[in-house]
Parts: sequence; C-alpha cells; structure tokens
Amino acid sequence: MAIIETKNAHEMARGPLEGRVAFVTGGTRGIGAAISRSLAEHGATVAAGYGYNHDRAAQMKEELARSGARISIHPGDVGSAEDCRRSIQEVIDEHGRLDILVNNAGITADRTVFKMAEDDWHKVLAVNLSGTFFTAQAALAHMVERGTGRIVNISSIIGQTGNIGQTNYAASKSGLFGLTMSLAREAAFALKRAGRLEPDGLNITVNAVAPGFIETEMLDSVPEKVLDGIRAQVPLDRLGRPEDVARVVRFLASDDSAYITGQVWAVNGGMEM
Repeated sequence: MAIIETKNAHEMARGPLEGRVAFVTGGTRGIGAAISRSLAEHGATVAAGYGYNHDRAAQMKEELARSGARISIHPGDVGSAEDCRRSIQEVIDEHGRLDILVNNAGITADRTVFKMAEDDWHKVLAVNLSGTFFTAQAALAHMVERGTGRIVNISSIIGQTGNIGQTNYAASKSGLFGLTMSLAREAAFALKRAGRLEPDGLNITVNAVAPGFIETEMLDSVPEKVLDGIRAQVPLDRLGRPEDVARVVRFLASDDSAYITGQVWAVNGGMEM
C-alpha cells in the first residue's frame, strides 16, 4: 500500500498497463487486494469485485482513489452464474472495455471427508471452480470480439498436493488447472477461426497461478505451531506474502507474457518440490 501512496496520478498513468481495464474477483481483500493495488500501480483501471463487505470495499476504493488510481467496486456472488455474467457486463458498460480478468475469489468450508455435508462440497465448487468458468466465459466473448485479452486464474498449492480436511477445496483448485488449459486452447482457436490470431500480436492468453501458504486472513485461525511446521517445509523459510502473488499476476497480465498461455505458475517458495 505504501508503494502506491507514494505515486501521484501522473506517475501511475505512465505505467505499462495504462489504458487497460482489469476486473479482479475477490479484489478487495487478501491476495485479491494486493493484485488490485499492483495492477492499479502500473496504470490499469481496476474494477474490484467483492461479496458482502461493502464498507471494506468502499474503504479500499477511497484509499486507491486518493493515490491516483482509477478504480470501481462491484458487488456480486461468484457462486451465481447470473451474477458472473452481470458483473462482466457491468464492468464493460462502466469502463467501455475489459482487457484483464483475474479470477481470484475463493472460499473454504473445511471438513474431513466423513463430516463433509453436501452443501460444504457444492458451495466451494460453485465459487472456486464454476464461478471461474462462468466469469471467464462471459469475458472471453468480449475478448475474442476485440482480439486481445488476459485471463489469470488463482488456484492453490492445495490443488497440487491435496490436504486433510480440504477435499472440496483441493478438487476445486485442481479443477482450475484443466479449466485453464482448455480455456487457453479455446481462446486461441476462436481467434484463429475469426482470422484474428496474430503471430506477433498480444492475442488472448489464459494462465493460472498456484500460491502456497500466503499470509492472509485465511491463516488467522491456524495455530502458530502449525504455521511453524508449514514454514519448515518451505525451502525459502517463510510464508508467502500477497505481493509475491500479485507480482506474478501483473506479469501475466502484461504484454510481456504474450507467448505464455495454458500454464500454471507456482508461487510457494519451493514448497512442492
């Protein structure tokens, strides 16, 4: 946050993402907030989606606006296909375009297999996996029409390794890997069919980022002894920070990533090696 507040509006306007519009689901807290700030710092107009905490979203909007960022906030339920489509259209209507979509919104409902209720399973899959699909589906239609775009899906190391008490979360985050690769292929195919796939162009790319254990509110309820055990498994000997993830997302949202698509970027300090 301090980095953004030291820049004025003129400095931010010269960023490499100047003129781009980015929609970040779950973009007002934790990793999502760091992504929103990073994209705004580098010149993008940011539309930040959020679920229920309007006061927090409004506070973040005010803070970023004071630093010179261009930002709007958009309430919605990512677990609803209708809300996903509405949010994408709302962003396009308000800002005239959508260049970058970051599917960051996610929830947990941790239970062991033996105690997990049907609702625990369905609501996590609805937000983390289905919500990503429906939001990307709506965004891709617009991006194919324009001939360019960036989609970044936020997965998790749990999708790679699994975890006790998180079968629903692991399944949803693992599902994002296949979804990302399929969307990447379909985006390129759609552009080629439309005669708009440019060998040296920006085109449309779809990638995923798989963070490790990141210092956010999600870890607030984890006992310190457990966190110490997690740190001991990380070769770089620390938990991740939201900014670690945001930097990778910012790169994948930029022009420099034009030849990277369908990939999963692990940001976990080497934990899954």
